[in-house]
Amino acid sequence: MTSDSASPFLPFAKPDLHAEEIDEVVAVLKSGWLTTGPRVQKFEAALKEDLGAPHALAVSSATAGLHLAMLALGLKEGDEVITTPLTFAATLNTIVLAGGKPVLVDVDPGTFNIDVERVAKAIGPRTKAIMPVHFAGLPVDLDPLYSLADKHGLRVIEDCAHAIHTEYKGRRLGSFGDTQVFSFHPNKNMTTGEGGVVTTRDPALAKAVSVQRFHGIDRDAFNRFSKAGSQVYDVIAPGYKYNMMDIQAAIGLHQLTRLDGFIDARRKLAERYDKLFADWNSLVRPRPAPFAHRHAWHLYTVLVEEPACGIDRDSFLAAMKDKNIGLGLHYTAAHLFTFYRERFGYKPGDFPHAERIGNSIVSLPLFPTMTTAEQDRVVAAMRDIFKAARG
Repeated sequence: MTSDSASPFLPFAKPDLHAEEIDEVVAVLKSGWLTTGPRVQKFEAALKEDLGAPHALAVSSATAGLHLAMLALGLKEGDEVITTPLTFAATLNTIVLAGGKPVLVDVDPGTFNIDVERVAKAIGPRTKAIMPVHFAGLPVDLDPLYSLADKHGLRVIEDCAHAIHTEYKGRRLGSFGDTQVFSFHPNKNMTTGEGGVVTTRDPALAKAVSVQRFHGIDRDAFNRFSKAGSQVYDVIAPGYKYNMMDIQAAIGLHQLTRLDGFIDARRKLAERYDKLFADWNSLVRPRPAPFAHRHAWHLYTVLVEEPACGIDRDSFLAAMKDKNIGLGLHYTAAHLFTFYRERFGYKPGDFPHAERIGNSIVSLPLFPTMTTAEQDRVVAAMRDIFKAARG
């Protein structure tokens, strides 16, 4: 096995920040108005136009957005929300924190997205909502999912953390459907440092999110402390501290204008990975969806399984780290975590497709400024590791 220990560390993800973002942040710092203010308002307006959403509410993270969206549904003890086990813990955590019970269904073994046919079988008398996750930026098949929701009178809260500018049958996520929550974490397709946005067609849900994201106060700080505002306010609900700062929005305003370019660069790298791995029968890669779509390519994932690759996934992660290459693990099947096993009785074997994927999945480096030479380095390192493992 060759060593890349002298090579610089290649991260799994890296945001692409230009002078415009830096200058905008400096301008915010100089203005003296750092928290929620005019740039957040401008960013929300830009997101509404860009995503085609009637309401866009910026928050401190996608996790905060999911929590607020769940709270707005008014879940009672025993109420159920159907979602996938192949997701970050925040998806399930926010259901629990809002008083609900996550009911999991297995994923499609080809696309890694929630299996909509299994969703239909999981709907029961306590089901209140469905929370699909658009895994890696590939859209869930939304037409049959929304048909199910309409038939049973269910809400749909889409976890779009991976899926800003993902399109389903020619429509951008956020421009149709019920409610969506997007992430602007540094490893996502665009960033605000930390942050997220809730988009919705429901004015009542939008109002609830707006109030609850800042202490339950009936107006935000900018509308109280700016020259045109009033310091008098009312608290109409016990709320949270989930507001976005102008410092964050300053970054997002410029990231949003370059988002399509970021995704185009990711797509080209993903297509090149596909070509480089075309004859690697040892690797399992997700299949494209069988309907018209635009993949946002937040992640490029492969399954590293010991029988085919000669090495288990966790040893492979360590071997790549030895070569100064960072990988992601997205995700261990969430029902296997201690809390969900003990609280809801989930156990190994409940969701075999998610478990198989979660036990062997890795996310390869993928970011807009990644070079083909860096990509070649990733593939060469993988080839060396698999060759050495097979002896």
